[in-house]
Amino acid sequence: MQKSSIFRTLVLSLALLAGTAGASAASDGGTFTTGNKTFLLNGKPFVVKAAELHYPRIPRPYWEHRIKMCKALGMNTVCLYVFWNIHEQREDQFDFTGQNDIAEFCRLAQKNGMYVIVRPGPYVCAEWEMGGLPWWLLKKKDIRLREQDPYFMERVEKFMAKVGEQLAPLTIQRGGPIIMVQVENEYGSYGEDKPYVAAIRDIVRKSGFTDVALFQCDWASNFTRNGLDDLMWTMNFGTGSNIDDQFRHLRELRPDAPLMCSEFWSGWFDKWGARHETRPAADMVANIDEMLSKGISFSLYMTHGGTSFGHWAGANSPGFAPDVTSYDYDAPINEYGAATPKYYTLRETMQKYADGKLPSVPKAPAQLISVPKFELKEYVPLSFGIDSVCSARTPLTFEELDMGWGTVVYSTTLPEVAKSGVLTLNGAHDYAQVYIDGRCVGRTDRVRNETTIALPPVKKGSVMTIVVEGMGRINFGRAIKDFKGLTGDVAISADIDGDDVTWNLKDWTMRTIPDSYENAVKALAGGHGDVPSELKLSTRAGYYRGTFNLKKVGDTFLNMEKWGKGQVYVNGHAIGRFWRIGPQQTLFVPGCWLKKGSNEVVVLDVVGPQETEVWCQNKPELDKLQLEKSNLHNNPGDRPDLNSAKPSATGNFSSAREWQTVKLGSAVKGRYIAIECLGAQDGGDVVSMAEIYAQDAAGKRIDRNSWTVKYADSEDAAGGNHTGDKAFDLQESTYWSTVSGVSLPHLLVIDMGKIQTVGAIEYLPCTTQTSVSGIKGYKIYIY
Repeated sequence: MQKSSIFRTLVLSLALLAGTAGASAASDGGTFTTGNKTFLLNGKPFVVKAAELHYPRIPRPYWEHRIKMCKALGMNTVCLYVFWNIHEQREDQFDFTGQNDIAEFCRLAQKNGMYVIVRPGPYVCAEWEMGGLPWWLLKKKDIRLREQDPYFMERVEKFMAKVGEQLAPLTIQRGGPIIMVQVENEYGSYGEDKPYVAAIRDIVRKSGFTDVALFQCDWASNFTRNGLDDLMWTMNFGTGSNIDDQFRHLRELRPDAPLMCSEFWSGWFDKWGARHETRPAADMVANIDEMLSKGISFSLYMTHGGTSFGHWAGANSPGFAPDVTSYDYDAPINEYGAATPKYYTLRETMQKYADGKLPSVPKAPAQLISVPKFELKEYVPLSFGIDSVCSARTPLTFEELDMGWGTVVYSTTLPEVAKSGVLTLNGAHDYAQVYIDGRCVGRTDRVRNETTIALPPVKKGSVMTIVVEGMGRINFGRAIKDFKGLTGDVAISADIDGDDVTWNLKDWTMRTIPDSYENAVKALAGGHGDVPSELKLSTRAGYYRGTFNLKKVGDTFLNMEKWGKGQVYVNGHAIGRFWRIGPQQTLFVPGCWLKKGSNEVVVLDVVGPQETEVWCQNKPELDKLQLEKSNLHNNPGDRPDLNSAKPSATGNFSSAREWQTVKLGSAVKGRYIAIECLGAQDGGDVVSMAEIYAQDAAGKRIDRNSWTVKYADSEDAAGGNHTGDKAFDLQESTYWSTVSGVSLPHLLVIDMGKIQTVGAIEYLPCTTQTSVSGIKGYKIYIY
């Protein structure tokens, strides 16, 4: 036999051997289809064991290491989103190079014997800025996102065509690793619009994914709302779920279809001002073991979460709950790529279902290092970062000012207000600091639903300056249309000689401070000239710079707990947001972005530091809160007196872990919903609620975007962020829970934001944590 023939035979044999362990398709193409209760890979039964990884959250030099970590865990597939807004940061300016080279990420997966599932959106959620949608879509103020708005669909089609250019040649049918492509993402949590979902399906096909298997994902409670007959259906649920319950309805509708959990949540994401989220390893592994024993495919979301570098962390809704920079997710592979105890526990189980011995766990690409304290001595005020100036009768948003991310300084002159009054900021998105003639008089924080501050008497002609920092745009639910800056009117009200007087402030000057390293360097070099007198503010906010020296490069964690709120750049790389309130106090600095010798640190702090020192440590700090106010809702003054009130409904909820509707005897008007929990389904003293909706008199769900918690007598904040707001956060896997040892009854009061007409209440017990008890006896009040 000739050497070339021997070589071809050897290569083919190795490929076939790798294929049994989840290797990529042979170069001449293959197939991935559905059979009777199973997926078929090249005609043979195949169980997808996928690891969710996100290329923008991993420094490119570490991509291959993270893929190898997943393979050593026992996975055969990599699952990933395509983040539209990182590839098209300006309209028609596409970037698929460097850190954005998604095709190379897929080729690395194939090189390491892994298949790929692609989820190109256009919406992805992922706790990512605006759910992956580009901010510049909002320059068209009346745009309808995730609907058949002509402009939105035109832009989706253009972007998807670019994705097709990158990835369509890499489908399994063409010899690549891509076996499945998703259409949209969890649309049932957004609305019901099959024609829109069908239109996205057609765009995906048109972009080049003509032969590859297409699927859609949703929750067990809503997947039928938008399920298309010609797509595969998969379920999303998390650790602690009852697996049979999650697939019961799908089995009834499609008894011969293969089953897959396309997002099995290994942990959860963290929000500023709340404790670090974790999920038990034993529960996660038990669920995966059960799925594999039943031939059910899954994708572990996240297997490795990584970091939302720069300004890419999003925010959740209702309300406004911005996500921290770390996307550790309590995943088996932690933020900096190390195997956790959860990893090794899962690996033992995955080994049971492997065709051979799993690969060795790869060594870390960099050691962990620390750096002693050093001072950022160089400083210039925040105003040195001003990039552009314009004026308008009313305040303009970031989008109207053609700025995606950063801070805007709004200024106007005031009328005489002889008495103390109240300043109301209607829609300050997101963190506003108010100055009068350079002196700080207060602030509002959208996270805490603050809209007003007390205002001292002011003289005519005084200058009011409002510094508004935008955080991540909302990434989930209808509120993704999230404009930044001053999005509404600014008004002063005061009692003048017995009369209520209101001034709606006009004639604003707006100065933009873009969030970028380039703008920070320009500011530190002296900015854009002389600073107007009205911008000489009594604050330590501004740009700080310093350096540290390294003899040996490694991964490290920059401690920011002495600083206020803002962004950090290291050697020009946007490391991420910090906020003193926590729980995250350190920022991951990858060793691949450091160098021997001098390394530069630039900090933009919009509040100002307590100290100007920083240091690097060899482990992260992800669970240290430094709150100014409690995040509980137990102020005795907010508890309503219901002793003489007549409930709008009384009864018992079923023990079934599904949506239950309580119809009121007649429609009732009120602003508040009070649920008095009289008993628990398991007979104990702890009750919980995953989701609650109110219906109007016509049976239509009332919008919850303005809902807040007025009062809760018991909230398990320390045991897992089970505060009252989790009952209406659009997430079925999170829940309000009371604390063990606190006697029944329990009371939760929700403020709907304005008077509504309520005809029914919908209640969902926790569906993903079977050990958590739901409510049994109840009284519901609308007042």
